[in-house]
Amino acid sequence: MVSSTDRLLPRPSESAIFRALPEGGVLFSTTSEVYFGVNTVGARIWELLPPATRTFDELCAALVADYSDVSAEVVRGDARRFLEQLAANGLVTPPRPEDDASDAIRP
Repeated sequence: MVSSTDRLLPRPSESAIFRALPEGGVLFSTTSEVYFGVNTVGARIWELLPPATRTFDELCAALVADYSDVSAEVVRGDARRFLEQLAANGLVTPPRPEDDASDAIRP
């Protein structure tokens, strides 16, 4: 069985618009009209979504490299919660079949 940390990441929703700001960024869903403000870490996670990284492990490795003063365990927990928030707000979608959906993280 593949652990959840080895699974593919969700993709940014086609209805999501991201605007980077000095203090992070803002996401807007054109479908649900939800605005979602993010800090600099949230903005970095958004930028690391596919195609920049493919799996949760790759995403977390990049974050640990960027934020070396934070433990990998904290990075993983925070990243998981953030991805769940994105999914709950319709800002990401499950991986596409060609991404090998059998490994997909399901929000």
